[in-house]
Amino acid sequence: MRKGWIVNGLAGGAVGIAALLGCKSAPPPAMTSEVAFVVIQPRKAALTTELPGRTAPYQVAEVRPQVNGLIQKRLFEEGTDVKEGAVLYQIDPVPYQAALDQAKATLAAAQANLPAIRARAERTKGLAEAKAVGQQEADEAQAAFLQAQAAVAAGKAAVSNAEFNLANTPIKAPIQGRAGKSSVTVGALVTAYQPASLVTVTRLDPIYVDVTQSSAELLRLRKRLEGGKLHSGDGARKAKLILEDGTPYQLEGRLQFRDVTVDPSTGAVTLRMVFPNPKQVLLPGMFVRAILEDGVDDQAILAPQQGISRDAKGNAIALVLDASNRIEQRIVNLDRALGDSWVVQSGLNAGDRLVVEGIQKVRPGMTVKAVPFAPAAQPAGAQK
Repeated sequence: MRKGWIVNGLAGGAVGIAALLGCKSAPPPAMTSEVAFVVIQPRKAALTTELPGRTAPYQVAEVRPQVNGLIQKRLFEEGTDVKEGAVLYQIDPVPYQAALDQAKATLAAAQANLPAIRARAERTKGLAEAKAVGQQEADEAQAAFLQAQAAVAAGKAAVSNAEFNLANTPIKAPIQGRAGKSSVTVGALVTAYQPASLVTVTRLDPIYVDVTQSSAELLRLRKRLEGGKLHSGDGARKAKLILEDGTPYQLEGRLQFRDVTVDPSTGAVTLRMVFPNPKQVLLPGMFVRAILEDGVDDQAILAPQQGISRDAKGNAIALVLDASNRIEQRIVNLDRALGDSWVVQSGLNAGDRLVVEGIQKVRPGMTVKAVPFAPAAQPAGAQK
């Protein structure tokens, strides 16, 4: 009786243990990963290129004297703005005033003699026709008249030259701009058209920005414009600047011209832009980064940067959801960054659902739970 109880007890315990072991080895139910997606929709976008460059003065004038003489006065302060036509230096005008007075006197004497000589030539001509005087005398009278006319013309030229010299004793600014350091002082002797300039005047408003762009990039841009993928918007390529300290320049510029030759050592082309500079924040020689508008794409495919990753070979890849919420991996061809998005040339199409959150938890072929991406709420009081 007791022995049977023990056997039955052992059998019941074995069944219980087997049941427990069976429950423990059963796999837990699989959990479906959740991802967030955005729907790719074409939209109008202005495509830009960021290029390094330096500022250059809009106009530079090296001021030199046009006459010889001593500097009597300097009529400007170094480092200040001067207007076009403002007198910068005064050369001693006394010798040139005397030369002008002498030229005027010589001209007056030549003009005074001219009427009498003209009358004599006319009378002699009439008498020669009447055979009252010889032809030789008539010819001499006509020659004297022509000489008198030449003396008057020479006198007028001498007066004009003297007036020019006197007018250039005040040395004026040929352009509006900022005067630099003066190379001469009062009392210095200067010569006409000397090699060394007296002062340099630089116009800073507006100001040029010269940048370089690869010729290959220019060819790609031309193909896209000619193919209708891009258009030039309002026809003027606009430009913006980022200063050396990383701050944006507040005023907008425009592309003025593109050089017609390619630098063989760099394979780049120089582009020149012009920017307004009323406060003279930009100075010649500053390093800047120019953001140049290439064109407008009315049907640009933009993908959030967080939805694009790289594989081991460096290819840009995107994870896309099909109709069954299965993960599909695609290799995409990127053009450039635009804000927080990539401009996609190929690999994504309008209407595709691009995974932007949960990428690390999934792999191609997996079926997932998909929810629309909700951007994080902006903190209260944050600037928009």
